[in-house]
Amino acid sequence: MPTMNDVALAAKVSTATVSHVLNGTRVVHPDTVRAVEAAIAQVGYTPNILARSLARSASSTIGVAIAAVSNHYFSGTVHAIEAECSRLGLAMLFVDTHDDPAQELRAIKTLHQRRVDGILFAPAADPERRALKYLQEANVPTVLVDRLMSTDFDQVGVENVASTAQMVAHLVGHGHRRIGFVSGAPELSTSMERLQGYRDALAQAGLPWDASLVREGQSTIGPAREAVKALLALPEPPTAIVSANNLMTIGVVSAIREAGLD
Repeated sequence: MPTMNDVALAAKVSTATVSHVLNGTRVVHPDTVRAVEAAIAQVGYTPNILARSLARSASSTIGVAIAAVSNHYFSGTVHAIEAECSRLGLAMLFVDTHDDPAQELRAIKTLHQRRVDGILFAPAADPERRALKYLQEANVPTVLVDRLMSTDFDQVGVENVASTAQMVAHLVGHGHRRIGFVSGAPELSTSMERLQGYRDALAQAGLPWDASLVREGQSTIGPAREAVKALLALPEPPTAIVSANNLMTIGVVSAIREAGLD
């Protein structure tokens, strides 16, 4: 297997210069860089990424812990992350958390043990917030994605309160006064924010808060279906329903169809 010394001989430079070109640890003349790159191709040298990462205390790898298999909403997010990592010359190491707190903690520990430079993380509904505590205690550079659970971390997400309020206001504008709401898992920040948007819109429209019109769908299909059945069984059922996420909407529509409603 070709070594760095072989590259140095082919390029007629020192092994230290080859190392500087590979690791970017010193400014090297462009002509020398081109000579080293040509020699690498000529001898077929493959850099030892692990050894370089240990030497530099950086792996050029970003860890991603997101439930992209169980929730297709995140598939596009992971694709975008991968594209940006590729543009920046970084590798992406992805672990699916399956939105399960125990699996999530194992995933975070695995990424940390593999010396990723940082982690992009969409936290599951864990009342104990074990993964978040681990990341904070281990001082792992972390950015929370979509689910903005803690101000101790940098976070990137969408606006949930006003957007949910707009949906409710749209229904009010169409004459609905009893509007049901199927909320997500209560431990998720997105669930709390969307519920707040629902309440804000009711208040703005002068409609009373009615706790019986709010049912938890646990952010997934089955519980959301049962939540709608409970709403439709009320003595005075809602005339419209707001669903607080994509997976729950499948259950909501299914229950509506089962009831023979449009």
